[in-house]
Amino acid sequence: MSSPHVVAVAVTDATATFELAVPCEVFGLDRSDLADPWYELRLCAAQPGQLTTAAGLVVPTPYGLADLADADTLVVAAAARPVQLDPPPGLVAAVRKAYEAGKRIVSLCSGAYILAAAGILDGRRATTHWMNAGDFAHRFPAVRFEPDALYTEDGPILTSAGTGAVIDMCLHLVRRDHGSAVANEVARRMVVPPHREGGQTQYAKPLPRPVARTNDDDGLAPVLAWARDRLHEPLTVADLARRAHLAERTFARRFRTTLGTTPLQWLLQERVRLAQELLETTADPVETIARRTGFGSAANLRHHFGRQTGVSPQTYRHVFRDRAAAATAKA
Repeated sequence: MSSPHVVAVAVTDATATFELAVPCEVFGLDRSDLADPWYELRLCAAQPGQLTTAAGLVVPTPYGLADLADADTLVVAAAARPVQLDPPPGLVAAVRKAYEAGKRIVSLCSGAYILAAAGILDGRRATTHWMNAGDFAHRFPAVRFEPDALYTEDGPILTSAGTGAVIDMCLHLVRRDHGSAVANEVARRMVVPPHREGGQTQYAKPLPRPVARTNDDDGLAPVLAWARDRLHEPLTVADLARRAHLAERTFARRFRTTLGTTPLQWLLQERVRLAQELLETTADPVETIARRTGFGSAANLRHHFGRQTGVSPQTYRHVFRDRAAAATAKA
């Protein structure tokens, strides 16, 4: 059996409780029933002394800065304001060393300050919590800062906004490593949405004018769930708007304001994700998967799948489904 992927989280004092809890939940629990081996989580002290979260919870950190070099993925947890302004030199050096060694490096929320201080975000896309946007952009003008993004991925470096966006990015990492089906199951166990694109806005901007609430819809979630159950059908914006009891233009405007994308682009993303799951979990031919996902033809599926993922359906199946079968055979 191969060795587990080591995720080392660099912890500084007064880190945000929720943001630290998310990688512990996603990578620290034994989920070998989904993928074996699962991850190995290591909490590494980035400062001397007893470390606590912002809420006063003591963080057990049996590992230190020296252990960050052995990790496959280095995660810098959210940093309190004093750490943002004056990050520990040892942590900055460890981040730079990991980057030079080609490791995957991730920041959670304000942990992006440490990555920027290490100089590894210069010229790269990055984000952090929207409340820090002005300060971060001012301090690090060489960073291609994206204040609205939930998370960014630029080569081996990923950054996220705060709180819920940390969940989105951690699930994105699972999807990268183990495929869509595994990530969706982790999300289901956490009782959170299976996926949000990193480019979606961090928060819903005010609508231009009030939108009347309908008697059966307290948001877009019911419409999205309805559409996900019917991806094999030729859905249109008019179909979705009718389900939401809104005029088509009003629905499209509300959709973009809430999700940061258009209804048709969202449908395309959902169909590609369903195709990923079917490629991972079934032996169905591409033609069948194309019909089940609403693409109609194998050629249409290949076109959109390649544009979304950068690989063909056949290559995707080989990477994820065959790898899973090989791992099962070794167990």
